[in-house]
Amino acid sequence: QVQLVESGGGLVQAGGSLRLSCAASGRTFADYAMGWFRQAPGKEREFVAGISRSGGNRYYADSVKGRFTIYRSNTQNTVYLQMNSLNSEDTAVYYCAAGRGAVISRENDSAYWGPGTQVTVSS
Repeated sequence: QVQLVESGGGLVQAGGSLRLSCAASGRTFADYAMGWFRQAPGKEREFVAGISRSGGNRYYADSVKGRFTIYRSNTQNTVYLQMNSLNSEDTAVYYCAAGRGAVISRENDSAYWGPGTQVTVSS
């Protein structure tokens, strides 16, 4: 089992920045690809960003490319999502996910999920 806990969400003005963190425990963190997903009100959960086990490969949804950066620390068992130039369409609950595959880009790639953290962008 892998336990994931997100933090860093909150209320931010449009154009602002937030950094989300996801702390992992329970298994060897470096054995897992990690990802971030989000779910806006009334919408399905969608992929945001993914990172490989070593951190050498990163993937982004087109909607966040150039604004968000995913990175990880395998010594601190934490994955981060730096979010810049936020807009109202980024308002959602953000979830951290872990999977044993090479990458995470779909929900089915993820075996473990955190409870989520709310990000609200005010215009």
